[in-house]
Amino acid sequence: MNDLFDLTGKTAVVTGASSGLGAEAAIAYAQAGADVALLDIKVDGLIQLKTEIENIGRKTVTIECDVTKEESVKTAVEKILDMFGKIDILLNNAGVAVPGSVEHMTEEEWDKSFNTNVKGVFLISKYIIPQMKEKKYGKIVNIASVNAVVADKNNKFIRHSYNASKSAIIGLTKGMACSYAKYGITVNAIGPGLFKTKMTTALFESEKFLNEYNEMNPTGRPGKKDELNGTVLYFSSDASSYVQGQFVIVDGGGVIV
Repeated sequence: MNDLFDLTGKTAVVTGASSGLGAEAAIAYAQAGADVALLDIKVDGLIQLKTEIENIGRKTVTIECDVTKEESVKTAVEKILDMFGKIDILLNNAGVAVPGSVEHMTEEEWDKSFNTNVKGVFLISKYIIPQMKEKKYGKIVNIASVNAVVADKNNKFIRHSYNASKSAIIGLTKGMACSYAKYGITVNAIGPGLFKTKMTTALFESEKFLNEYNEMNPTGRPGKKDELNGTVLYFSSDASSYVQGQFVIVDGGGVIV
């Protein structure tokens, strides 16, 4: 049964890999047997992670990549294919959370959310999917958010562009899943609840917010740093070979429908 989650011989690509959930997922991939390409807009933050993965005994490469720029994405994918010869798994993790309501956000702030959170998924998928189609195999995992389906009720943390862009990822996931299933490619999405990352620093610094979150959540706490990895590995492995276009919320039961 454990063989279903074995990623030996696979090559995984992680965007936004320098910290938080992306870094944790990259390590989980390596521990499951995969070689890992680490992509981020700045490679300085990838040095320690690269060393950790190499110490596990897996091959890895760090590549500077701005997922909002097509040429940057194209070049990054070419480098990965030159080094590893193939890409089996894509974790679309790069994202931003721009604060503000629609009446107070600038156009630039709105565009920043959609360029990173949605356009970034589109661009890197565009250049990775063709070789997945060619070899009739691929696992694409898109990181959305619980905020794709639940709005922030604390006015201090309103992020309308984040809500909208993460909802868009769910729609994109479903469309891609339908189109590429016949090529042996699965496309699914994950909606993390509250985990401690650079993006959520302000939330963890607010005692009021944390108390409200813990009271609302059945587990009484935010997620721990490695508690997303099981779902990531499920969608990235043959354990989910017949699962398509699904959105799984990982938030300790805060949203139960």
